[in-house]
Amino acid sequence: MTSFELTPDLAEKVKRIAVEAGDKIMEIYGQDFTIYDKPDSSPLTEADLAAHHHIVDSLAAISPLPILSEESADIPWSVRKTWVRYWLVDPLDGTKEFIKKNGEFTVNIALIEYGEPTFGVVHAPAINKTYVGQVDVGAYSEVSGVKAAIKASERKAGETWKIVGSRSHQSTEINKILDSLGGENELVAMGSSLKLCLVASGEAHMYPRVGPTSEWDTAAAHAVAIAAGAKVTVLDVNNPFDKDASPLRYNQKDSVLNPYFLVSC
Repeated sequence: MTSFELTPDLAEKVKRIAVEAGDKIMEIYGQDFTIYDKPDSSPLTEADLAAHHHIVDSLAAISPLPILSEESADIPWSVRKTWVRYWLVDPLDGTKEFIKKNGEFTVNIALIEYGEPTFGVVHAPAINKTYVGQVDVGAYSEVSGVKAAIKASERKAGETWKIVGSRSHQSTEINKILDSLGGENELVAMGSSLKLCLVASGEAHMYPRVGPTSEWDTAAAHAVAIAAGAKVTVLDVNNPFDKDASPLRYNQKDSVLNPYFLVSC
């Protein structure tokens, strides 16, 4: 396999690609845009496609690795299972948030190595905020060119639990998890992969996901979370805080759907 190293220069170029894709999204965001139906009945907009083409073309120009994007996800498992390293892309995560024009959507680019997300960029163009994380190096947020290191934060004794929830998807199973926590809790609503970033930045303590997600929805923010000191594990609703829970992994099977998972410190 072609040798590969994620140098600081390459990491910066990947971040720039995500920001540029966000610029293309914002060009469409303020206009009337066409909405298409995907085979799974979820919405697809012109912005998804514009961001997708920019990211895929730009990554191919700077890296020899294969690319799996939500908008080109028909690569067969017989091919994908041979990948040791690849780029996993969601060109517009939170399409429903984009359509609602609430600003809570992101561009996600992740590097997957041996099933683990090792680097991720999450760019939220409507709020001009970017999260970057590299495992064993660290994580930071960037607003208007100003970087600030981020770190996940454990809940202190007596502190209200801040639990991240979805603005577009809710599940009754969440209540079972909240009841098992004990103490007061506050549900912090957020769209797209920004939910994982809230835990990574210490703005929330936990994000239990008991609804459907695909691997490209989570990978970039997953890398940010790990780099910031959080963990992302497979969630058993009947035993949500299992200390022996397995880490969430990628490209391990034909399906690209994630199991339920928990982001925590």
